[in-house]
Amino acid sequence: MTTKVFSFLFICFLSYNCQEAGASKTNETEVKSEVSEVEVGASQFDVYLPLIRDKRISLVVNQTSVIGEVHLVDTLHNLGMDIVNIMSPEHGFRGDADAGAKIEDSRDAATNIPIRSLYGATHKPTPEMLEETEMVIFDIQDVGARFYTYISTLHYVMEACAELEIPVLILDRPNPNGHYVDGPIREAQYKSFVGMHEIPVVHGMTIGEYGQMINGESWLSGNLTCDLTVVPCKNYDHNTFYELPVPPSPNLPNIRSILLYPSLCFFEGTPLSIGRGTTTQFQVIGHPGIEDYTYTFTPTSMFGAAHPVLEDQECYGEDLTTIQAQDLHEQAALDLSYVLKYYALFPDKSTFFNENLWFDKLAGTANLRQDIVAGKSEEEIRASWQPGLDKFKETRAKYLIYR
Repeated sequence: MTTKVFSFLFICFLSYNCQEAGASKTNETEVKSEVSEVEVGASQFDVYLPLIRDKRISLVVNQTSVIGEVHLVDTLHNLGMDIVNIMSPEHGFRGDADAGAKIEDSRDAATNIPIRSLYGATHKPTPEMLEETEMVIFDIQDVGARFYTYISTLHYVMEACAELEIPVLILDRPNPNGHYVDGPIREAQYKSFVGMHEIPVVHGMTIGEYGQMINGESWLSGNLTCDLTVVPCKNYDHNTFYELPVPPSPNLPNIRSILLYPSLCFFEGTPLSIGRGTTTQFQVIGHPGIEDYTYTFTPTSMFGAAHPVLEDQECYGEDLTTIQAQDLHEQAALDLSYVLKYYALFPDKSTFFNENLWFDKLAGTANLRQDIVAGKSEEEIRASWQPGLDKFKETRAKYLIYR
């Protein structure tokens, strides 16, 4: 089946009678009043409530799945929808788990709905998780980087549903890094949960557009195609400056950190700290062995960062919190100057890249590390990416909803 993207002119006649679903008129009014300039897919009830009425649904959601200040789970539960279970990705349903920490099955305290982990024993929904499900709703805020694992979760959800012939409904949300495409293309030998597909580091697509690409490029196993419907955002295009109303994970606390994330995440494959264990995550860079800077910070074990890199060690480096988010948005490119500069400053360059070569897995290639060691300039490194980026942009154009 082909992906269905709703035309709002076509569906504007659709309406939903809340009283038929056993919900009060007050609930509907409260929900619809929470409308911002950008209207996310989840807030467009006239589009998707008719599709899920009388169906048993599963929700792939986390703390970002909100309409105004109300969680999608609470909204649909109050409207009388039949929710089989909640499936939670990395960081958990409420977004309070460390990066990489396993998530356990549990129950939502507010609704008593079962929560099934997609970041524990399995990344892919099992047939048992979906045995009573007639439709899966995917509503998670992404940040537009290949190594941010929500797009990998989307792949596995679509694959599991395609195998069982269960339709998937994506309630789309803006991509705060959706205004540019940049970085090396992931090579086949570096496929992992932080690099599922052969795409650049910054792909410039929303979750809905990305789901269409997964289908259209036959990335699901066995060349399966998922029965996919996307409810697009309103009042959004790829140049929109969008501040997320809820942090997408514990260590991306604000729009500045989200815009810096694609450039600074490479440091996760080095001994340096980028602020985990502080209140300025992905907004500082430092290490105890760097002596050319007077700015200091000390990572400590805290919520969302248990035992961070360089815990309780004073790090010397720089503070990026003075950079204006709008300036970062206008830059519209990966900034390699950070990793090139700190490689040059690092006292023992033979230990700058961690032995497990996690740096290569994040980059999706060994070439970036090798080019840095070889002393190549940012311009030379960027030039090596260009053929792959040009080819990807041609493919990407086929799946864009917001043109």
